[in-house]
Amino acid sequence: MDSSVETLEFQAETRQLLRLVIHSIYSNKDIFLRELISNASDALDKLRLESLTDSSLTEVGTADLHIALEADQDARTLTVRDNGIGMSRDDLVDLIGTIAKSGTAGLMEKIKQSKDAATAESLIGQFGVGFYSAFMVGDKVTLLTRRAGADTGTRWESDGEGAYTIQSVDDLPVGTSVTVHLKSADSEDDLADYLSESKIRQIVKRYSDFIRWPIRMATERSDTDGTAAPAVDTLNSMKALWARPRAEVTQEEYNEFYKQLSQDWLDPAETIHMRAEGTFEYEALLFLPSQAPFDLFSQETKRGVQLYVKRVFIMDDCEALMPNYLRFVKGVVDAHDLSLNISREILQQDRQISGVRRRLVKKVLGAIKTMQANDGERYTKLWAQFGRALKEGLIEDTDNTEALLEVVSAASTNDPEKTTTLREYVERMKDGQEAIYYLTGETRATVENSPHMEALAAKGYEVLILTDPVDEVWADRVPAFDGHPLQSIAKGQVDLDEPAEGERSAEQAQREEDYAALLPWLTTTLSEHVKQVRLSSRLTTSAACIVGDAHDMTPTLEKMYRAMGQQLPPVKRTLELNPAHPLIIALRTAYEANADDPALAEIAEVIYGSALLAEGGDLPDPARFTRLLNDRLTHAL
Repeated sequence: MDSSVETLEFQAETRQLLRLVIHSIYSNKDIFLRELISNASDALDKLRLESLTDSSLTEVGTADLHIALEADQDARTLTVRDNGIGMSRDDLVDLIGTIAKSGTAGLMEKIKQSKDAATAESLIGQFGVGFYSAFMVGDKVTLLTRRAGADTGTRWESDGEGAYTIQSVDDLPVGTSVTVHLKSADSEDDLADYLSESKIRQIVKRYSDFIRWPIRMATERSDTDGTAAPAVDTLNSMKALWARPRAEVTQEEYNEFYKQLSQDWLDPAETIHMRAEGTFEYEALLFLPSQAPFDLFSQETKRGVQLYVKRVFIMDDCEALMPNYLRFVKGVVDAHDLSLNISREILQQDRQISGVRRRLVKKVLGAIKTMQANDGERYTKLWAQFGRALKEGLIEDTDNTEALLEVVSAASTNDPEKTTTLREYVERMKDGQEAIYYLTGETRATVENSPHMEALAAKGYEVLILTDPVDEVWADRVPAFDGHPLQSIAKGQVDLDEPAEGERSAEQAQREEDYAALLPWLTTTLSEHVKQVRLSSRLTTSAACIVGDAHDMTPTLEKMYRAMGQQLPPVKRTLELNPAHPLIIALRTAYEANADDPALAEIAEVIYGSALLAEGGDLPDPARFTRLLNDRLTHAL
């Protein structure tokens, strides 16, 4: 056997790439231990898999596959050791030497063109060189390995600068050990912390707690007499609930995991455990909380679920996996086929991740729908906490509009104590009713007392009462549910069930004749505020109301946009009059008696202002309205 040391030089462009990995790419030095443990876990997986089909490997034994960490304070070394599949000399050149292969020029060019370190880190990860992150903390890395079934082992060593050495070695155990020689204490950072038990435990807990193989480390414990005794501790829990069949996990285990994950003290409202197999494999364990966090509607709130790759923690709050309107969902997604160093930017553009996101969203909405059908009380509580956020999806997520509409719940005039779903509303619709009627406003009381409600209430039509700010937007954008258009009763013409056609036409004709002179005069007099004055079919007790055209912005939405600093052109709406109201009849009589009376214009302003106040609007000139009202009251008295 030739045990001579062979030295291989890195090419110039490879040296540049290696320097980039060591000094520029990885923003968090803790990552090096994550990478080495992940490599060791892969080696254990491969040995177990190959031993199933290769009888020559049975002598190796797979009864105690594990990863061992060894910290030597005196030598300033940290070793990650596994008894996995190991590597041959050719494997080392092929795998560990990947960075020295040809074709790095193209990678270097991509890295130079990348706009940020995160994207560059992702590109590095795609070439499988996470091993080299060890040089962030070490000035030398020594690797000893022997492949299962081979007679001899290999030693690989490099200082990460210009070359690496390879040498055949006898009497090595099967597996791989990577020893990182930490940089000297007088370097820019004192890295001795990576040799402390507490630091190592912290890194393993954060990144590698759910690795399926035990990660062990020799420690010292105090006996009852105070003397130190050596011990071997397992640092990781290995309890990746999402990787276990659902039938093997109790709800108590799910609840405990959720509380650790979310820092919530309540049990979750719903648990979603799913597994996807095929071209892109992953497991997901998602939770719907019982209570909304205090910052649910804060711009600073974090969203997304935790992302793992083969049980290795990658990132918190992975926004690419969950849309903003589901920001309350907590959980874990463990993908099998991603790079450990994939960046947020790359995730957002990844086609497979987009597919995972679509399936997760459908699963969450499906769970809410099932809860709605099977446990109304639990659904009602969930909707009370997160309904406002879910309705944002009707604006953001057009692909899931129908699914979202199925779970939407709203107050209505049907029952002041309960909310109703759109499906329940449709089932109660009157014969011949086509539209789903709704009215938006700041409070339930404002909506219920609106003049727009009068005729519908008198005829027994149900109206949805929408008081969340987001309702102003989504209700206007969603065209229909189950074939029934959504119609605001404050916009356009509301076509209610009127009397027989002949009677209706005769009555309408008489009204139009009675008010033929007054309406044009009022339209001219109030032209600064309204586009038209017309007779109303929606009023029974109020004198007047203001309505918009079908596509007009509501006053509440106008106020919201203006509060955000957006400049909007003034929107003129239509003033509708109740032809049977005493005030309107008196105004018509007075106009017919003396059309030039200047007081009539003031009365018209008071009627308009009163209608504006009745719908919760803001007066253009409150002082003028108060003076005119006082003058009219004084004159009447």
